[in-house]
Amino acid sequence: MLRTTLGDFELTLVSDGGYFLDGGAMFGVVPKVMWDKKFKADELNRLRLSCNTLVVRTGDKNVLIETGIGPKLGEKQLKIYENEARLLKSLEEAKIAPDEIDIVINTHLHFDHCGWNTYYKAGRAVPTFPSARYYAQRGEWLHAQEQHERDRISYISDNYNPLIESGQMQLLEGDGEICPGFSVRVLAGHTRNHQSVIIRSGGKTACYIGDLIPTAAHLPPTWVMGYDLFPLECIDNRHKFYDEAVPQRWMCVFTHDPRTPWANIEYDAKGGLTAVPVGQSATEKCKDL
Repeated sequence: MLRTTLGDFELTLVSDGGYFLDGGAMFGVVPKVMWDKKFKADELNRLRLSCNTLVVRTGDKNVLIETGIGPKLGEKQLKIYENEARLLKSLEEAKIAPDEIDIVINTHLHFDHCGWNTYYKAGRAVPTFPSARYYAQRGEWLHAQEQHERDRISYISDNYNPLIESGQMQLLEGDGEICPGFSVRVLAGHTRNHQSVIIRSGGKTACYIGDLIPTAAHLPPTWVMGYDLFPLECIDNRHKFYDEAVPQRWMCVFTHDPRTPWANIEYDAKGGLTAVPVGQSATEKCKDL
């Protein structure tokens, strides 16, 4: 658990724990000899990733961004991913009760980003955060309903359909403000309607990037994932993101990075992109490298 401030807001990083994904899938066409220098794989070529969740306390509302994998995976999936499903424990350690959450925002509806939206009670999916209003993009939800053979494995309908049916989840139509200090911006590439969450307070900005840039090892614009449905759009939108986030010194939150969950993105002496962890200077980062 990590904590920092952004203007008048308090930001707490909690986690649903770690899980495994294939290294080749995470880095697509990038040769392993290159990406392995930044993110070491195990003997099965797997990467141990994190499900990082951000809680923002504004003084008026408590906002939760992403809800991890959650408790719905079957026995076969549990053996593959070995996920921990510890978000509720992590929230408890941060002294945040589920019924204190006012807003939940999902960047998209893949199972590793919205799994704790609901949980099973008496065999029925019910909201984990009963007082919250949930937000996702309508286009993302419509695509999830298609159950396309390319990516249907990524969607578990009980993570969101019960919330749609009850009216607790609001489907958005593109960019917009959720509440004062919070807005979403559609940055396609991973999925057509993937959104990032922008947080502003006291003249400072943070961004929960989502799977546009899942870890700090994915900073190079062309280092996109095999999971990205629209890799060319992903590259273009990374450039657009850097054009704004780097000069304005946004604090960037990486959804799957177990070592650098949040950082400022800067250009190094060679013109490459580097992540400087929050609270660390660029000089200290260079020494680490």
